[in-house]
Amino acid sequence: MNLTCNRSLLSRLLRDMGEQPGKWGARLVFLLGPWVCLWMVETLNENDVFSDLYAWQVLMNMIWYYILFAVLRLVLGRIRRACALGICLAFLVGLVNHYVLRFRGRILFPADVAAWRTAANVADGFDYSMDAYIMQAAVLLTAYLFLVLVCPPQRKRARIPLPFALVAWGAVLGYCFAFFCTGALPALGIYTQQWVTQRNGFLLNFTVALRYSSVEKPADYSHDKVLELMEQYPALEGDPDRQPTNLIVIMNESFADFTVFDDFEASEDPTPFLHSLEENTVKGWMYAPVTGGGTATVEFEYLTGFSSLFQPPHTVAYQLYVEEGMPSLAAVAGSQGYETTAFHPYKSSGWNRVLAYDYLDFDRQMYEEDVVDPYYIRHYVSDRSDYEMIFRTTREQEGNTFFFNVTMQNHSGYAQGWNNLERTIDLPDRLARTDSSARQYFALARESDDALRELIGYYSQQDEPTMIVFFGDHQPPLTNSFYEELYGKKLSERTTEEVLQQYAVPFFIWTNYDIQEEQDVVISPNYLGVLTARLAGLPMTGFMNFLSQLYEELPAVTPVGFVTGDGQYLARSELNEEQRRLLDIYETLNYCGMVDLFDEARPMFCLD
Repeated sequence: MNLTCNRSLLSRLLRDMGEQPGKWGARLVFLLGPWVCLWMVETLNENDVFSDLYAWQVLMNMIWYYILFAVLRLVLGRIRRACALGICLAFLVGLVNHYVLRFRGRILFPADVAAWRTAANVADGFDYSMDAYIMQAAVLLTAYLFLVLVCPPQRKRARIPLPFALVAWGAVLGYCFAFFCTGALPALGIYTQQWVTQRNGFLLNFTVALRYSSVEKPADYSHDKVLELMEQYPALEGDPDRQPTNLIVIMNESFADFTVFDDFEASEDPTPFLHSLEENTVKGWMYAPVTGGGTATVEFEYLTGFSSLFQPPHTVAYQLYVEEGMPSLAAVAGSQGYETTAFHPYKSSGWNRVLAYDYLDFDRQMYEEDVVDPYYIRHYVSDRSDYEMIFRTTREQEGNTFFFNVTMQNHSGYAQGWNNLERTIDLPDRLARTDSSARQYFALARESDDALRELIGYYSQQDEPTMIVFFGDHQPPLTNSFYEELYGKKLSERTTEEVLQQYAVPFFIWTNYDIQEEQDVVISPNYLGVLTARLAGLPMTGFMNFLSQLYEELPAVTPVGFVTGDGQYLARSELNEEQRRLLDIYETLNYCGMVDLFDEARPMFCLD
């Protein structure tokens, strides 16, 4: 009986296919669409879909593409339109991701979408020429659209029977609920990729990052625990006699010292003045939480002491987590009578800075339009013009000044014209051929070093006690092949210590009065604000007191690795029991200060 029914059903199906080949051809093209999307997007993602992804990664990416096509079919009611719109959307998103990968060295993340204004601000400084990946993807797009075009058009909207539509919507919503709202992903051990960000496949990695876009409460978090920690780590008084009149903090865009790599060579030292600094200087390496981009993340860590280690990967606190009254070094300085100014010589729309700086308790903000007679290098305000604004402010402002400056001169990309930029640094062929734009970056580094010489020279001649805190935000987004040439191996083969080399940038604290000099200090930006406060004689909150003690055990804390007090470079899984215990305390205080700053805990983070 069943065999007869099956034969009858198959016979009707074959007869219908023979009578309506166009309709069944359209269905086949529809089912093929998500596969073409995967192939096309992963080509733009610089992946070989047939070898670089595991079967489970292919499957989980494919589910999202089929969901896209199914939703379009349900909403539009026409197969051809759903196919055409689906493939075009996939190509456009894949193309945006490809450019992000080319310019940043990592793929597109949800935080990048929130930061679209910042991206638009600097979009004209990049090279958008077609490459082999774009051409291959364009061929796939054209071929698929041709298949869609030859499918016969539908005369009217094709309604899906209500029971089938309900099942389809139920499946889509059920999968989204399981993916985003349950513990399924953590249970399966699926997280965003951070080192080689393409490895999950684009759409899977993007949606996984979206899944982790909120800061999770630590497992043993409670208000009582925070109040106990307040007793253990009291606030510390400052020393007004040691407080400088001018406390100047400069985070220099993409300023790096490539001598951290043993195999780096250049025609001459790009940063000779930086290397000459010794007198009244504390100096060393700062391990940033990001590389190639993400300036605002470094700003946030320096100003607050909170760590991006406890945030979802590649989220930006300025966009998502900064709220009014959030603890900051600016607020600490303000409590001591400092006039606090934040200055970035570019557009104010970048990284939500206007609101973030306001919430972090800056009295004044300045941007590109405030720069007097700016001198541009390429398309950006030069470091010299930037520093002249600092000179002007400290001359004109009465009383003590806390000045936080984020420069712009060295911002990527490095395929721009050489406007007001001399070709000073040559690279050996083995490096030059891996990134044709690298030479411009190192010429910019020389310009920054020359401007730095003028900055220190100016305040060396001033009578007002002045402290300058200077650090790069991250290394530049040079090509992966450039870094692989420096390492002599593929990036995926690096040890934790080697990975952290790409996150190392120089820092120093200099004064025009006597302080104890130090060299080769290791630190990360979440501690650097605490070190600034200590050397400047500022009071420290209980949270800052805790950080100063944690620093002795783990002087560098980043999402990709740690440096221990005895000089080891470790992954999180390699930390010992005491280090993990202190890190758990850090996570508790980090969550309280960032997300759950209840009234009784405010004294732990804020000075009255």
